[in-house]
Amino acid sequence: MEALVANHDESEEEDTPNQPLSDVVDLFTGERFLERENTSQNNKVVHWRMRERMKTVSVALTLCLNIGVDPPDVIKTTPCSVLESWIDPYSMPPAKALDAIGKALQMQYERWQPRAKYKHCLDPTFDDVRKLSQTLRRSAKDERILFHYNGHGVPKPTHNGELWVFNKNYTQYIPLSIYELQGWIGNPSIYVFDCPSAGTVVQWFLKFAEQREQEEEQKRHARMNASPSMSVPRSRNDFILLAATSTNESLPTNPDLPSDLFTSCLTTPIVMALSWFSRHTIISGITPEMIEKIPGRHADRRTPLGELNWIFTAITDTIAWNMLPQELFQKLFRQDLLVASLFRNFLLASRVMRTVMCTPISHPVLPATYNHPMWQAWDLAADQCLAQLPQLLNDPDFVYRPSTFFTEQLTAFEVWLRFGSEERDPPEQLPIVLQVLLSQQHRLRALELLARFLDLGSWAVNHALSVGIFPYVLKLLQSPALELRHVLVFIWGKILALDKSCQLDLVKDNGQQYFVSILANNSILPLQRIQAAFVLSVVCNNCRPGQIACLNASLLQICLFLVNNSDARLRRWAVLCLAKLWENYEEAKQTAIAEQAHVTLCGLLTDPTPEVRAAAVFALGTFIGWSPSRGTDEEQRTIIELNLGLTFAVVTADASPLVRRELAIALTHLVNAYAEKFKHIEILLMSKRLGVPEEEEHSESTEGANEENGIYEFLWTLVVSLSYDPVASIARITRATVVKIRDQARATFTPTELPHPVRRIPSSPSKVASPASKSRRGSPAGPSGKFSTGLSGIFRSSKRSSTNPPSGTSCSSTSTSSIPRISSSTSSSITTTNTPNQFSSSDKSWRATSCIKWSHNPS
Repeated sequence: MEALVANHDESEEEDTPNQPLSDVVDLFTGERFLERENTSQNNKVVHWRMRERMKTVSVALTLCLNIGVDPPDVIKTTPCSVLESWIDPYSMPPAKALDAIGKALQMQYERWQPRAKYKHCLDPTFDDVRKLSQTLRRSAKDERILFHYNGHGVPKPTHNGELWVFNKNYTQYIPLSIYELQGWIGNPSIYVFDCPSAGTVVQWFLKFAEQREQEEEQKRHARMNASPSMSVPRSRNDFILLAATSTNESLPTNPDLPSDLFTSCLTTPIVMALSWFSRHTIISGITPEMIEKIPGRHADRRTPLGELNWIFTAITDTIAWNMLPQELFQKLFRQDLLVASLFRNFLLASRVMRTVMCTPISHPVLPATYNHPMWQAWDLAADQCLAQLPQLLNDPDFVYRPSTFFTEQLTAFEVWLRFGSEERDPPEQLPIVLQVLLSQQHRLRALELLARFLDLGSWAVNHALSVGIFPYVLKLLQSPALELRHVLVFIWGKILALDKSCQLDLVKDNGQQYFVSILANNSILPLQRIQAAFVLSVVCNNCRPGQIACLNASLLQICLFLVNNSDARLRRWAVLCLAKLWENYEEAKQTAIAEQAHVTLCGLLTDPTPEVRAAAVFALGTFIGWSPSRGTDEEQRTIIELNLGLTFAVVTADASPLVRRELAIALTHLVNAYAEKFKHIEILLMSKRLGVPEEEEHSESTEGANEENGIYEFLWTLVVSLSYDPVASIARITRATVVKIRDQARATFTPTELPHPVRRIPSSPSKVASPASKSRRGSPAGPSGKFSTGLSGIFRSSKRSSTNPPSGTSCSSTSTSSIPRISSSTSSSITTTNTPNQFSSSDKSWRATSCIKWSHNPS
């Protein structure tokens, strides 16, 4: 099938009888018909799937504020920043303010992860932190925990790796070792440290993590030495750190900014970004109160606030995808929704806090992103919003003008497509295209540009998958929009052509029904139906859930209807769909027999297009072979498969190497299915070559056995003739099978006596030995005997001797000269029909001329 897929569709022009002789000579020797080189290196799939999805299920909000009491090592300016979670703690009593700040911080986090379990730890003691951390780890099990630490009311961390908490009476600061905190929180985890000199915490955290890993490794080796047979798993250090400042840096005290500037960037990025930008723009009259009143919701992209959040997500994703290694991008921006949101907002914090002499740090370490050119696009979008804000708030009739950001970025992507190639850097707008798919307004244009990008090659498909395009195009299959149909089919064809593992995702979401409906719609253009057929063939390829789903969707009946279509490419892919649908799937084969699918495919063996003939041979080859199961008529299956083998004589001398190659593989399947029978034939031929006399018996059983031997001998002659094919790859396929059968025959052949004829097939199907069971287990006799009066009639006219064709004999000459005579009145030429009839087990006078008229070669 690989050779069929590799052929160029544009070269499939039907041959005309008026072609020059030189063109006819080279007709089947072009690249179209030759075996392609292995292109697996060029089509290598990058690792774009996350090994495991993860979510943050628990959040511990630890706030050490001690409102009204300043730490001894902090000198505050007058005025200074006071806002915590956008609340002034001095506007209400300290206890009430502390509780309000905790609730506000929880609401800010819930915007990014509403389903997590949130626990407050306000001005805690050592025991409070320990109990909360251990409780959350027990409930989270192997999921991630977020530990948020606000240390604005305690001294900065010590140089021994300690944070500060309080005693019960709030009269002393109690040290909390980071080493102990690591043990309580466990892994996986994420820590947010909003305190002065937070870089010191990060340094000690990494040292303690390395120390703990060494201790765990020593314990592991000790356990393995004590019990060598016991497997002890390794512990993993899966933690993420976000810190507001580097070592020896203080928190900002600018009164125009919140005191928890780092936390505000992480939890309320839009309000923080606009508040900061309003101080650096020429637009006047914008107050913090106005920014807080921007209409809309974060989740509604049609509102000003939702549009800004949408643009911010696209820009930060674009910066991260262009700056980070792919594996790190996948871990931080695609594995966990809360972690992805925090790191998007961390990019904003890196930009904003540098203007107040602070350097946020993280683990894993990120490259500098504060000066990326995409921030200018964000400034433009923020400027357009703030320019309309006064009128938007004061005039109820004012109509908000949406941002032109996505239109401009799609235009930039389109410009890149005109000049882009694999040698150049990938387009930085690719993550933005992903975000645009969420908009119905720009969706069609974005999909068309994405399709053009994927058409550049497998490297482009890898880039699209790594940026996270797959879940979006999977969800779009549920869209009823007809205008998206042609581009979605194309995109899915490109994805599945590279990464076949997506077939399970497609079946899981019942996506195969989308392509089945396209294939069954006669009003759709043939090219779209061809692409849909390709997608369905990949869905069924070595995928039992896909085969089951497609069989239940009536794909078999649809494809059988399409094999008579006027478009050769559609006929070819309909046949390949059938081949992959029933390959190694007995239930589909039973359905195919009920629908007479094998009869229909035999009519394509004389199709004028060689790719269609090759596809038909391939499909019939996958149809051969079966395993005993409930409802299987073993005698019927054996007759059908041998009839198919006899029908293959039509294409034995096909001029196309592609067809003969598929024929060689199909006959190999047949030989392997009835190996014992063909070994018996080879033993008989060896006996004849050695001159061992045959026993003269004329009983009914002996006559039936000889007739059956003639059928297998004829099929064996086809296999042997292909082993001398002028195309080396074809000869190599069949030669290996011939050598294997002959070696087995020599191992059991005793030249002093003639092997006895094999038994006839009993009349009861339950007594028939299946080729997949008895013959392959080494039973001396498989299905044998008198298959039907018609089948045995081929060989009643005369006994025939068979010899191996000499070396160098052409495929066509050996395949015709060794065919037995039917009668002396047979026509002297070989003629084929477009629709060869099948061999029926109930036909009393089987007529070989309905499929092919054999001539007796006088030579």
